[in-house]
Amino acid sequence: MKVIVASGRGFCAGVKAAVDTAFSLDPANTYLLGELIHNETVNEQIAARGIVTAEEPEEIPQGATVLIRSHGVGEDVMARCRARGLHIVDCTCPFVRRTQDIVRREGKSRLVVIAGSREHPEVKGLVGCCPGEVRVVGGPDEDFSFAAGKDVALVAQTTLSRQYFCKIAENLKKVTPKTLVIFPTICYTTVKRQQEAARIAASCDAVVVIGGANSGNTKRLGEIAKALDRPVFTVARAEAFEYEKLKNFERVGVIAGASTPEWLTQEVLFKMAENNAEVQETIPETANAEVAPEAPVEEVKAEEVAPATESAAESEAPKSAMEKIMDDIDKEERYKKGQIIKVRIVSATDEEIFVSGSGKLENRIPKTELDCEEYSREAYEEKAKNGEEIEVMVVGVKPTQLSQKLVKKLKEEEAMLADIEAGKEFSVVCTGTNKGGLTAELGTYPVFVPRREIRIGYVSDLEKYKGKTLRLRLIEIRKERRKEIIASQRVVLEEEKVAREAAKAAKEESFFSSIQVGDIVEGKVERVTSFGAFVSVNGFDCLAHISDLSWTGVKEVTDVLEIGKRYQFQILKIDRENKKVSIGYKQLQPQPWDLAAEKYAEGDIVHGRVVRIVPFGAFVEVERGIDGLVHVSQITHEWLENPTSALTIGEEVDAKIIGFNPAERKITLSIKALQPRPEFEPRPEREDQQPAGGRRERGGKKSRRTAQSYVEEDEYREWTEGGDFGASISELLKNDENK
Repeated sequence: MKVIVASGRGFCAGVKAAVDTAFSLDPANTYLLGELIHNETVNEQIAARGIVTAEEPEEIPQGATVLIRSHGVGEDVMARCRARGLHIVDCTCPFVRRTQDIVRREGKSRLVVIAGSREHPEVKGLVGCCPGEVRVVGGPDEDFSFAAGKDVALVAQTTLSRQYFCKIAENLKKVTPKTLVIFPTICYTTVKRQQEAARIAASCDAVVVIGGANSGNTKRLGEIAKALDRPVFTVARAEAFEYEKLKNFERVGVIAGASTPEWLTQEVLFKMAENNAEVQETIPETANAEVAPEAPVEEVKAEEVAPATESAAESEAPKSAMEKIMDDIDKEERYKKGQIIKVRIVSATDEEIFVSGSGKLENRIPKTELDCEEYSREAYEEKAKNGEEIEVMVVGVKPTQLSQKLVKKLKEEEAMLADIEAGKEFSVVCTGTNKGGLTAELGTYPVFVPRREIRIGYVSDLEKYKGKTLRLRLIEIRKERRKEIIASQRVVLEEEKVAREAAKAAKEESFFSSIQVGDIVEGKVERVTSFGAFVSVNGFDCLAHISDLSWTGVKEVTDVLEIGKRYQFQILKIDRENKKVSIGYKQLQPQPWDLAAEKYAEGDIVHGRVVRIVPFGAFVEVERGIDGLVHVSQITHEWLENPTSALTIGEEVDAKIIGFNPAERKITLSIKALQPRPEFEPRPEREDQQPAGGRRERGGKKSRRTAQSYVEEDEYREWTEGGDFGASISELLKNDENK
């Protein structure tokens, strides 16, 4: 079997940050407001640290620490937390927080439509952040008539299918063709994993999806594979994985959700490798694959908001600034985006000012775009009376949108450009694409990343980079196009790859050169499985197999080791070629026989349990790891043909130590030594020794054999099962194997 593993696995950045925070905080008096992420195993580990999960702020003691989950919460929930004096640690995913900011801003003047699941905690949090009217739509087939004639802003649940979102946007646009602003707030990690899931499913016979049962993005990956008519096997826990269900498939794909820890995926792959499965990385993005399960829909681009007309009642009043805009729209001076112009302040309201660049046309500037810390209507009305001019930047056209704040920012960016030209790395969020690559903005400057400079290797799908943060280094600045920045992410990634590989190689070389088989090392137990514990030794993961934890054997790793604690281990095996190290814990612990001389002596009476019966006697477990032999002659004073006639497996007995050799790990026991000795009864002569005519008839009653008769007969009844009847179980088993 070949196993194709998705390259996009492990926690996404937002989930990783939340989990790292939960594991780094002191669990004392710390609470989670709902599940941190949708992964049962991780949530159980967090709970094991002592962090309690609460559903409402009122369930949390006043003054405690509360972690806000990665899905985020609404304003009301935050207010309730603050009202109780809780110390808030906000683990909201940055992509979710960005969507919340959009909802807060757009909800002041528009109907906000959220595309997603109504019951999902992220969507509930977004609803709670909206200051105005908000509606949630679960699919493209819903009735959108509620949006007719309204200014609408559309956002998406970050884990929603991109194609699903495009269908919703397309249908919503039919109802509000001129007043719709679309924000494609789907997380780029979600988009990338969905695309990779489609490629893998198309090239495999079956698909294994690893992730929490209640994880929305994990479920979506499975739906994509099912839509391509591939059998899907969902694995929430490694111990629940059943290889038998996959053994008849030639190619099996393995994909994981964004809330699935990498170690969980590795444990599943380890089990597959144990069954001789050949594991390899995912197929390249350029490989042929079937079309994704949903029909492709061209993504609807964000539309500029058209200025609204005023009511008839308002039109009877003296013409306002907005009416002048409508009257003079055809005469509007044409500006270019990014252009810096001087305008005169005309008037002011509580929320905005109006300015004119030509004396005929007025434009509004909201107070949030003015270069002042505190807005005052009276102050700007005074400026208007004085005919004061200000310098502003054109940030939008049709209609014209201006910003004074960005002019100040521009001057700051000029200084920033000097650092960039000197080779400093900078970051931008991709806002669009064209035929040659990606487009973005660094403040007021346009940024272009050519296709060949996006990553190491060819990029076939540019759309997946929308909304993704790019880490760039300057190639050149084209000053003839308003200082357009041409940049490369590939060079940054190549430098990091080289540095990462060098650091990893150096770390591994240092680690492997510093250890030898037999060395005693200290390590921290990071996680446990059914087959052993993964222990971090100087930052390197080593495996302590369950068979190397205790001399007497254990059923659960946690019976011996505790997660998060440090222990001493001995290095048992080093595989430098495959970078694997096996360590043992029991090797540093005393064996039961090492302490036997201090506990037992010849003549002692011990209590034990019969664990094995053989033709020449029975083995009694004195304690875990120490067995003693009761020879058949030491079971009872009566003659026994077979020990099973007197003893049974599991029976508890008292016995006397009549032979003790701790060096050879042998104890000889006697049960009959603790029993009263019977009266002597003469033994009848053996049949072959009776004189003629004196033979005992067949079927006659046998006389009882006594200890004395056994002593006389012992000379011809020999024990040939191993000589010295103090043999250990291991010796007997070895003898059995050699037969």
